[in-house]
Amino acid sequence: MRVRLLMTFALATLLGGCGYNRLQSMDEGVKGAWAEVVNQYKRRADLIPNLVNAVKGYAAQEKDVLIRVTEARAKVGSIQATPEMLNDEGAFAQFQQAQGELSSALSRLLVVTENYPQLKSDALFQDLQAQLEGTENRIAVARKRYIESVREYNTTVRQFPVNLTAMLFGMKVKPNFTVENEAEIATAPKVDFGTGAAAPATAPVEAPAALPAPAPAR
Repeated sequence: MRVRLLMTFALATLLGGCGYNRLQSMDEGVKGAWAEVVNQYKRRADLIPNLVNAVKGYAAQEKDVLIRVTEARAKVGSIQATPEMLNDEGAFAQFQQAQGELSSALSRLLVVTENYPQLKSDALFQDLQAQLEGTENRIAVARKRYIESVREYNTTVRQFPVNLTAMLFGMKVKPNFTVENEAEIATAPKVDFGTGAAAPATAPVEAPAALPAPAPAR
């Protein structure tokens, strides 16, 4: 019994010294950051049916745009965003592509709404605007945290001698979001339905014409 305890203590010391505990802690951090990303994307997807219905009530003729948003949402919903996806680069890329297509479809829908003043003034639509804007902000923050967590984890996995421990336990680098400019993630896309009309420019005031000079007295 005593020998077993000594062996267990020695093994724990060895694993701790080679970075095993650190890797486990960072792996859990990545999973937590990923769960928040998925949660915020789901929040956005849940808003879409009401958004589509609101637009349809005023702009039913925008059928192609509405269908594109609905199909993009369905594609996102068909992908199971599980923690196992973090070990599958192909599945992660598929998830990212589907979310990108939904973002693009939503952007197109918001552009179309600019042509319908009554829609923009609708109370339900304005409420959806606020919810969508808040969700986009949360998505931006969640993605940023995930990117930072994965970058730290992947750097550690590659470092010696921790990389030997990682290889021993099958812990590999994880896929990350690919963006042209990661700094843009910190700033969420602006959701603006143009509820207020721009004030017309004020015309310049012309100076009064000069009065003719009085005729000289005779």
